[in-house]
Amino acid sequence: MPVTYRKSKLLRRSRVIWGSFSLWRPRLIFWFGAIAIGVVSVAFAKMADLAQTAFASLTSSGQLAFFIPLLLAPLGFMLSAFLAARLFPNAQGSGIPQAIAARHLHNDEDRGRLLSLRIAFGKIVLTVLGLFCGASIGREGPTVQVGGSIMLAVARFGGMAQARGLILAGSAAGIAAAFNTPLAGIVFAIEEMSRNYEARANGIVLTAVILSGLAALGLAGSYSYFGEASVAPAQIRDWGLVLICGVGGGALGACFSGFALHYGQRVRRWVHPQPLARAVAVAGVCGLAVAVIGIASNGTTFGTGYEQAKGAVEGHALPAFFFVEKLAASFLSMLSGIPGGIFAPSLAVGAGFGSSVGTLLGTSIALASILGMAAYFSGVVQAPMTAFVIIVEMTGDHQAVIPIMAVSMIGYVTSRILSHEPLYHGLSRVFIAQVVRARRLAEKEQAAT
Repeated sequence: MPVTYRKSKLLRRSRVIWGSFSLWRPRLIFWFGAIAIGVVSVAFAKMADLAQTAFASLTSSGQLAFFIPLLLAPLGFMLSAFLAARLFPNAQGSGIPQAIAARHLHNDEDRGRLLSLRIAFGKIVLTVLGLFCGASIGREGPTVQVGGSIMLAVARFGGMAQARGLILAGSAAGIAAAFNTPLAGIVFAIEEMSRNYEARANGIVLTAVILSGLAALGLAGSYSYFGEASVAPAQIRDWGLVLICGVGGGALGACFSGFALHYGQRVRRWVHPQPLARAVAVAGVCGLAVAVIGIASNGTTFGTGYEQAKGAVEGHALPAFFFVEKLAASFLSMLSGIPGGIFAPSLAVGAGFGSSVGTLLGTSIALASILGMAAYFSGVVQAPMTAFVIIVEMTGDHQAVIPIMAVSMIGYVTSRILSHEPLYHGLSRVFIAQVVRARRLAEKEQAAT
């Protein structure tokens, strides 16, 4: 009798729990948020592609097509910088530093200054605007900020206390949906976003990646970002690519990262006395320089660089100095302060560097480009596991797993020797400082009234 009573009591309790709306409400909101990230990521990708196509059509036909970038890029950069400063503050740049910074902040209002649905909307619109104007930027980093913003809104609407874990989940889901690389999304969340393993958040991250990935899969279908590659070292000189691309790509990545942090700080100091006017002026100058580089490179440095990187992975050699031109265009686009990421341009720079090395050594262009991508990307973000996993998933080159892994680690070690501060984490401190200053200013104004 007591056993029967206990069983009936447990049954009634389980029915109450499973039938409780208050229990299911946060779960449903979280699932909806994860699916929304997948849908928004696919829509974002479509708009970005349309913007690049529109820019290409404007600059490829007509007698004045040669001069269009000289007008369109500076004006577009200036408009983007103005709108970001006035309407969407903290939407500038990649978006990954903002997501990292938000995870370090403990005040919900402070997090809202970096991640919000309004900022997510502005991030998408202004990134698309930048691509329409020929900026050397990507959409993948911005997708991380968009994913984090959606998940922070989920935390608020669902009354969930796990804001840091949800931001992590949204960031991972954003990377997974943007590249169709679910494993890379998870590794990125662990290695780059959190810099440590959080056992309590792994279930949330995994669920978000699965749901956003399913949504993206349903809309865009199953695909590999760069198609399917099947190349591996076959000769001694092919293995020499691992060392040369690793050291060279890592050094290039460290230079980009170090210069971005150093000159970014100098630009911010110069802009500070007149933030709006000077920020717009810097954007205009950078836009003009990007246009000049694009014209000099016959248009290859405009946009994300996806077509160039894909061609290199397929074995088509890129111009010898394409990687230098693309690196310069990407650096200037980042320095301008307009919203836009460095993920895709970094892959193009790495592919160009690898292509040049492969051409010089007479080895496989496809293999050299893949190794160059992994090394340079690992050097920029100083996250070798993310670089290795994301390159393998994007190229499908499982025959070169060991070389890609090795070149990612060599690139990382080389970058750490030359530049001790990871790019995204160095930039995240800038946004933390901005939020703290904004809060203190608001408190002073409130106390004065």
